[in-house]
Amino acid sequence: MTTAPTATPGRDGAAAEILLVAGILLATLTEAIAGTVLSLGRGDIMGDTHATPDEFAWLDIGYTTLKLIGFMAAPWLMTRIPPRGVVVGSTLAMGMACGMAAATDRLDLLVALRTVQGFAGGILLVGGQAMLFLACPRSRQPVVQALFAMGAVVAPATIAPAFQGALLDSQSWTWIFFSVVPLALAAAGLLLVADGPMPAKAAPRPFDGIGFALIAVTVFCVTCVLSQGSRWDWFEEPRILWLAVTGAAALLVFLGQQALMKGQGLLDVTLFESDAFSFAFIVSFVAGAALFGSAFLIPSFALSVLAFTPTEAGLLLLPSGALFIGSLLMVAFLIQVRRVPPFATVPFGILTITGAMWMLSGSTAESGADDMMAAILLRGLGLGFLFLSITLIAFGTLDRRSLAAGIGLFNTGRQLGGLMGVAALQTLIDHDISANVAVLGANVTAGGSMPIEWLVSTAATLTAKGLEAAAASRVATSLLGRTVTGQSTVIAFDTAFTAVALLFVIAAPVLVGIKIGLSRRTTGRRARS
Repeated sequence: MTTAPTATPGRDGAAAEILLVAGILLATLTEAIAGTVLSLGRGDIMGDTHATPDEFAWLDIGYTTLKLIGFMAAPWLMTRIPPRGVVVGSTLAMGMACGMAAATDRLDLLVALRTVQGFAGGILLVGGQAMLFLACPRSRQPVVQALFAMGAVVAPATIAPAFQGALLDSQSWTWIFFSVVPLALAAAGLLLVADGPMPAKAAPRPFDGIGFALIAVTVFCVTCVLSQGSRWDWFEEPRILWLAVTGAAALLVFLGQQALMKGQGLLDVTLFESDAFSFAFIVSFVAGAALFGSAFLIPSFALSVLAFTPTEAGLLLLPSGALFIGSLLMVAFLIQVRRVPPFATVPFGILTITGAMWMLSGSTAESGADDMMAAILLRGLGLGFLFLSITLIAFGTLDRRSLAAGIGLFNTGRQLGGLMGVAALQTLIDHDISANVAVLGANVTAGGSMPIEWLVSTAATLTAKGLEAAAASRVATSLLGRTVTGQSTVIAFDTAFTAVALLFVIAAPVLVGIKIGLSRRTTGRRARS
């Protein structure tokens, strides 16, 4: 970017810095709660709004699309408005939209409010993290960014589901939205009291309206395809095919238009001159797939297979938050105090997450929270070792004027990686369930001795309970079908857990190769100069 904020606070002292960090942390919590409300509250909201699955999908599409657009728009906004004003305004917009969402059950209004929430969430995440880099010394960035990750990454992955599940069981989904309002007001108050980085006095970059429109079309099409592709069997549905073609065409035109703009467009191509940022940007896709994919699989398995309540499903991930936070602080200590290079903890994070997913792949219909807890705790430990390191790798060498653009692009990569990961896992589960039912059903035939014995025994038990013989036989057959479907679902989820583990097995050598290639590029560049 040609202009960016610089850190010139009007008040010195640790108190102002603490208020700033606390305000940004509370602001990120508003996005964590609003962004994950559909994960457990889907059924309740559909029931109260009388929405069909296709209509309800717009709540998710609207939020995600505008969040991605917010990531892109935030750097430009920060050249026109002081960073603190950007974060305060987006936080208040989030609180207002959530407060209105708590007071209505009209689907059309909820969709509009979700778009506001998504746009505000994307802006406040980019603006808040950029403010921390600009306002706090680089020597303290490991700890500061660890605190930011607690609100931006740990909360939506572990704390928010437990909080939302408790509210769904004790109150209703409207209370989830309402809980955001006091958090937004408190965050805005702290940020207004604290001093933040002031904008540099330089000419702001012109708004690239054409590029913005093209990237908006791209992210809308990508979000629709990835979120709805599995439901409509991907390109078997003409609507999905046309969206994919339109999105690809818009992306190609956008890249061409940005090349013609020669550095004055929406995309700051100079970011990729940094090998560290280029590597971290690529890793962000894999990290996003692991974070969002595992956060989708574990509660879904608990709800659909283990028949957990929303509270139980939310609490399942909560203990891992402690290890997630602990490993974030441990990595911060190693980097800030012991001067360990950030890259050193990335392999350990990858291996830990791989082991956790491999352990979860052995889950059964009889598994409980205690059986899964060791793997879930291991997952939290690995995510902490991975996320803080790649954040510091990505932004540690960037120029202050490029920070906001780099943060927006990095978050876009992580979000898109998460969308792709969830879409791939959902498709894998859907296809595996159908295939497993066919295979298991073919082996459970009337000619087999064990199924016949089970049917006769079950029918006799039901008859002894007072059911007529014909009805007992039908019920027994139905129960056998449900057992086959249930076991097919278990196998499908175990395959999906294995797929996440294999993702890292495959991605690890690829990432090492990319790192070596980028290092050679730097060496060649130095030799030429």
